Amino acid sequence: LKMKNFSRRQFLASIGPLAMVSCAREKPDIILYNADIITVNPLQPKAEAIAISGDKVVAIGDNNSILKLASGLTKKIDIENKTITPGFIDAHSHPASSGRSHLRNVDCDLRSIEEIKKAIYERTKITPKGNWVSGFKYDDTKTKEKRFINNKDLDEVSPNHPVIITHRGGHTAYVNSLALSLAKIDKNTPDPEGGQIEKNIASGELTGRLLESATYGIENLIPNEFSRSDYQEGVKVISKMMSKTGITSVTDAGTGAKSLQSYQDAHDNDELKTRIYCMIRGYAFDEINASGKKTGYGDKWVKVGAVKLACDGSISERTARLSEPYIGRPNDYGIIVNTEEQLYEQAIKAHRADWQIGIHANGDVGIDISLRVYEKLQKEKFRNDPRFRLEHCTVINDDLIKRIKALNAIPNPFSTYVYFHGEKMKEYGKERLENMFAVKSFLDAGINVTQTSDYPPGPFEPMMAIQSSVTRTDYNGEVWGPSQKISVEEAIKVGTINGAYASYEENLKGSLEIGKLADLVILDKDPRKIDPLDIINIPIQRTMVGGNWSYES
Repeated sequence: LKMKNFSRRQFLASIGPLAMVSCAREKPDIILYNADIITVNPLQPKAEAIAISGDKVVAIGDNNSILKLASGLTKKIDIENKTITPGFIDAHSHPASSGRSHLRNVDCDLRSIEEIKKAIYERTKITPKGNWVSGFKYDDTKTKEKRFINNKDLDEVSPNHPVIITHRGGHTAYVNSLALSLAKIDKNTPDPEGGQIEKNIASGELTGRLLESATYGIENLIPNEFSRSDYQEGVKVISKMMSKTGITSVTDAGTGAKSLQSYQDAHDNDELKTRIYCMIRGYAFDEINASGKKTGYGDKWVKVGAVKLACDGSISERTARLSEPYIGRPNDYGIIVNTEEQLYEQAIKAHRADWQIGIHANGDVGIDISLRVYEKLQKEKFRNDPRFRLEHCTVINDDLIKRIKALNAIPNPFSTYVYFHGEKMKEYGKERLENMFAVKSFLDAGINVTQTSDYPPGPFEPMMAIQSSVTRTDYNGEVWGPSQKISVEEAIKVGTINGAYASYEENLKGSLEIGKLADLVILDKDPRKIDPLDIINIPIQRTMVGGNWSYES
């Protein structure tokens, strides 16, 4: 009888539905059984039960095999045929800063300018005269007036307090006349490099709308009154919010030393509900690099990630730099915030010091510039696995895809935008949408594309992200870019193991298999088996991070 020679991969694949059991002798603390487990492990794509010891998976397979591993102390939980997936990874978001905004700022996610004015007025009544009033999450296309809020609106309700309201996209500010005066901005002030001070076309008067780098002069006037405990509280608040939706890991796409510390403080006090990979903004790079920290420094809870740079504008605010103009605005191609030369100058220091680099690039022109920077870096100093990141990477074409693949770069497109920001898509047009948020094109090319929200710009609920990616349908039922639809299984993979790959952690998390972290989510329904337009309504029953429940409904 001739014995067949199996590779390890072939052998494991041949096991089928049987349990994969760790060689370790530890008895599980918890067994979840009678479950429909989507493992995102191609060698064992499904299972019925999972055994967890400490913060790791020690066995996974069929009910009988896993339940036999229990000791008298093992907690056995009948999942009642609900669906389990790996915990979701939001690969680009802004939890620390948005957490602080939730603590202090006026939430302007309202449906009329009048409601926003009322909310600002109410805040002025409890704010000392002359102090700043800040709002966030304003969205011009979500208000019934269908126009931008302006300085006259804000002057009516706040003549004695400087006001700044940021668009939920994060690249535009709307300020009152007092704020403009304090910043010494008048109708004769020239546009700064990489920004625009909007003026009324007919009268030449200021409107209070400031785009991209034009916001810096205002932002620099606002005192940072957040204490170290406020920073920690903001992280506590936002990680709790995200955990409720099934998120177990987040890449914070823009931190400095204080935000990095706030995550550690929250973790030290058992208040951090999600793991964090901290991208370091360019301004903080020198300080953090000089302290001996770089990409990968930290532990499985809080880790230093890439350095974060920016090339162009925003999709939701329609300032991304495009090769073809915006629909209805024949002379508007968007904004370049940093040139190729400026980006290279910032990036080369980080590249030589073996940091991962992520460049915010939305439009096809911005992506082209960013890729040229990355290609130049590799010629200057070749690195085997730099995992260059393209933050957002929204508007693509075949040439850009080939170059992304050649660099093994990682695109991080918005996952909830088609659904949530559908009313803005007409400014890009149906034809261009076939090459925006192009998850299918990336997957077809073998590129490790991720799931991201960019919160606040996009909502962070993974079920919205899956529905948006699978249906390409907005909340009004309009379909945008149907050629980019993917399957539910693909969307789950994008939102789990691909997110882990983007932070060099694919061997630690992102799938449910032996030796990996026990980060998982229990869904009330199987997203593969219901109407795809109802995925957004699937309740999250529980979220587990490292063997502990971070959320229970």
